[in-house]
Amino acid sequence: MPEPAPYQVRLLDASTWDAFAELVERNNGVYGGCWCIGYHRECGQQGISHRQAKERRVRTGRAHAALVLDQDGTAQGWCQYGSPEELSHIKHRRAYDKDAPPRPDWRITCVYVDTKHRGRGIARAALEGALDQIAQAGGGLVEAVSEVTDGREAQGRFLFSATVELFEDFGFTRGRQVGKHAWIVTRVVDPVWVG
Repeated sequence: MPEPAPYQVRLLDASTWDAFAELVERNNGVYGGCWCIGYHRECGQQGISHRQAKERRVRTGRAHAALVLDQDGTAQGWCQYGSPEELSHIKHRRAYDKDAPPRPDWRITCVYVDTKHRGRGIARAALEGALDQIAQAGGGLVEAVSEVTDGREAQGRFLFSATVELFEDFGFTRGRQVGKHAWIVTRVVDPVWVG
């Protein structure tokens, strides 16, 4: 008999909000209180609660992520994705806009793993889950801006959009360099219709 998968991937929605919120709170709000809104329009607005802004988005279907749960049902990571309208802020915007690539249908902006669970395949499960969810939502051109780590040591806090090498493992190709180690990577995801 095959071993059971160590992780379950679920859509971030109202039913999984509490698990997501517990993970973020366990990790000091993630990156000092971001609550994974850094790529949403609310980012930078004065006087807002990042937690409340994210919860409103999740409960109204305006935030998308593949949430990774361990065998105990505890969330240990996620991969955020969405349309360019949903995730309008991107890294290296000035360099990106100089020779903007074709407009994607989907953008992957954040891959986060609990600090005590890194190096266990959670980022891989999250990215795979996000690509599956994108396929079920109709597929299309998917883009990310990520960092190359081959041949260098990179601090985890700079890898909040995973690594180019991980994206390449899932069929993404490098388009154009937009930072010292940052690349635009893309892939077309075929739709999978569930009925």
